[in-house]
Amino acid sequence: MADMDTALKECMTIEGAIGVALVDYTSGMSLGVVGGGKDLDLTVAAAGNTDVVRAKLRTLEMLGLKEAIEDILITLDNQYHLIRLLTGRAGKGLFLYIALNKTRANLAMARHQLRKIESDMEL
Repeated sequence: MADMDTALKECMTIEGAIGVALVDYTSGMSLGVVGGGKDLDLTVAAAGNTDVVRAKLRTLEMLGLKEAIEDILITLDNQYHLIRLLTGRAGKGLFLYIALNKTRANLAMARHQLRKIESDMEL
């Protein structure tokens, strides 16, 4: 089992990773951040993506769907932004957010690796 810091560092080994954050979507606060930089403020992005997660969860509820969100993908001109809701009891209310360079990343592989990191994560 990997602790939060180890898991976030492991996320940064995903090909094309620009930055990653562990976010509490009830408060919008980042619990941990690795990477990012002047072109990507992960704290701001994490807070904004909290609204995306809340809106999608609300929509599922209004539709009466009993489905769970695996991940949410936002595709930009040069980046993929991937949001993965944590499914374990300890991770309830949390999501992993990773930004990837679109030309360097393999989206299918990134999703697979993020799923594995989540399953190994100990909070």
